[in-house]
Amino acid sequence: MEDKVKFEMEFPIHASPQLLYQYISTPSGLSEWFSDNVNSRGEMFTFIWDDSEETAKLLSKKSGERIKFRWMTDEDEGDNYFFEIRIQVDEITKDVSIIVTDFTEEDELEEAKMLWDNQISDLKQVLGSA
Repeated sequence: MEDKVKFEMEFPIHASPQLLYQYISTPSGLSEWFSDNVNSRGEMFTFIWDDSEETAKLLSKKSGERIKFRWMTDEDEGDNYFFEIRIQVDEITKDVSIIVTDFTEEDELEEAKMLWDNQISDLKQVLGSA
């Protein structure tokens, strides 16, 4: 199996970091934009889309700042891949951005970036900042 490539994307967003954090770190917040439904039990989060579901392990979180998950399929294969959603505030302008870090197969990079574009676009609509 080939190694996945790491990529990072930045999305300017008009919302307070505190509000954003609720949308990236709680099952109810994530189910508003990331997947159809999200359940959590401890550090395990189950993301549900139409007829599929994926489980991810919460690796770390810092209140108001970031959240980091690893898909259990990667965990089971002993891979260290993860996806992280980070809130960044420019110290001077106070502009807020979301930084997404993720991994994907090299030949699926454009698809993965498009998926995140769509996901963050959904988040902006939910926040009323589109």
